Amino acid sequence: MQIHRFEQIQILPITLDEAWAFFSDPRNLNDMTPPDLEFRTLSGDDETMFAGQIIVHRIQLLPLIWANWVTEIVEVSDRHYFIDEQRSGPYRFWHHLHRFETVAGGVRMLDRVHYALPFHPFSAPAHPLLVRPKLESIFAYRRRHLEQRFGPPPPDRP
Repeated sequence: MQIHRFEQIQILPITLDEAWAFFSDPRNLNDMTPPDLEFRTLSGDDETMFAGQIIVHRIQLLPLIWANWVTEIVEVSDRHYFIDEQRSGPYRFWHHLHRFETVAGGVRMLDRVHYALPFHPFSAPAHPLLVRPKLESIFAYRRRHLEQRFGPPPPDRP
């Protein structure tokens, strides 16, 4: 199994309390996901995030190919970070750290994803051609969505 890593940092011009309130509500994930994925939460988003929470999503992998994606919130540190892990779905391994910290002008948000594809080594060629670009596209969409919702980062921040 080959583990890949993706990381994105974004400064949001909001308070830590505002950021935490938004990101700890699983219902907000649907809007932050590109429409072409037809991403929908099926269950588990009826409560504020907590360790042990199971959330079931449906996602379109390719035209006419759907998958259920089951994630578990495995760890929560209030107003600091939370971690979700895939329990079943399109990846062989998925571990996503969301970290928040107050900085000048707002909140620094870090997304760090470690992931592995199924069927390694046969899936290895798909990573640079399909999977990594798609993951980058999903997080670019998320960045734009958050900037539209909360505003751009302060002028001196990325």
